[in-house]
Amino acid sequence: MSLLPQLRYPTVAQLSAFARDVALRRPALCTLRQVGASRAGRPLHLLSVGHARRAVLVVAGAHANEPAGGATVLALAERVLEERELRSDTSWHFLLCADPDGASLHVTPAPRSLYEYHRGFFRPAAEEQPEWAPSVLPPDRLPPETRTLTRVIDELRPYLQVTLHGTDLGGSWVQLTKDLPGLAEPFAKSAAELHIPVETGASDAAGWSASGPGVHVMPSPGAGAAYPSMPDDARHSTWYHAHRYGGLTAVVEVPMWASDLVDDAAPHPAPAAAIRQLARRLLRDGTEVDRTLTEALPRLAGVDGPLLRAARWALELIPGLAADWMHTPPADNTMAYVGSVDAFARRLPLRAAAMLLRVLRETDDLAAARLDRLVAMWSDAFADRFRARWVPLEHQVEHQSRTVVAAALYARERAE
Repeated sequence: MSLLPQLRYPTVAQLSAFARDVALRRPALCTLRQVGASRAGRPLHLLSVGHARRAVLVVAGAHANEPAGGATVLALAERVLEERELRSDTSWHFLLCADPDGASLHVTPAPRSLYEYHRGFFRPAAEEQPEWAPSVLPPDRLPPETRTLTRVIDELRPYLQVTLHGTDLGGSWVQLTKDLPGLAEPFAKSAAELHIPVETGASDAAGWSASGPGVHVMPSPGAGAAYPSMPDDARHSTWYHAHRYGGLTAVVEVPMWASDLVDDAAPHPAPAAAIRQLARRLLRDGTEVDRTLTEALPRLAGVDGPLLRAARWALELIPGLAADWMHTPPADNTMAYVGSVDAFARRLPLRAAAMLLRVLRETDDLAAARLDRLVAMWSDAFADRFRARWVPLEHQVEHQSRTVVAAALYARERAE
């Protein structure tokens, strides 16, 4: 289905080693400091390049299963050092990994297939995700990673925060907390040059306005959610923390595997009926994983941990999300949007199954073999349905880097 990537996604240790080397090579321009620690005591490092008061903050590793951001940070730091004009009146600050605990659990640095990717999959429950925790937890219960990130924002007061995200299979898109007119053109040009499709109907941005293909602007506070059952709301995430200083946040998504089906703006002949069918499949698949969990639970007495918590969290989302799709009019009627909902409906039970499988393998549970076959079947069906093709890691990194630099330039014009 795909070729083995020539490059591997860097580990947190490799990111830290790179940053130390940069700081030693260019001490007049660079500083590396620990700005906090994770729940497990792992250090959170910030690499800073330049000394100007005007600041850009780039955050990598907010989601453990989206590893391209670490490699992009390396490329961006080198580029800022090489191109004096980028740092002439702007300092750049790179949070190397916002969730090192999560990164230690996602263990597929060079996946050859979606199945292999899911065999080592981890994505924590929302309350354990640094950027999303404020949308589901009260302030006094926020994890230390979240408090570190907001402290860094308070200190730097960046005119732009960029957080580097990714998707397993699909296209590239950008989410903005405020519009950046003009960004859509260089974003689309970069994607085209690198043969990365632009995802025009991303379900993550359902109901949001678009300033150009694949560039979505988040709704203002008070606007209704496209999926009412979803507990997390981007408007309560750390993405909006930069607004108190007049800044904004850009979320830059890039795919590991591309699908050339995600940019079809043609109207779907029956979007509501199609999405209801996808909701029924979501319920069926979720029930199958939940049945395996229920059967195994008596044998997992005393077993707990982030993998099991995350699997249960994903399963708990399924009934409400399926109800949203059945009873809420579609947020978009394009082929691309219905396809994005299809992908979402495949991801949620597949991810729950993958994380539960890891728990069952660790405990040598008798249900592991059956669940492994299910993860393999669903991974292959996902790849086949969307005609997955691997995006070379250097293209993922180059596209993210170009988009970050373009966003910084347009945001600077907006701030002046």
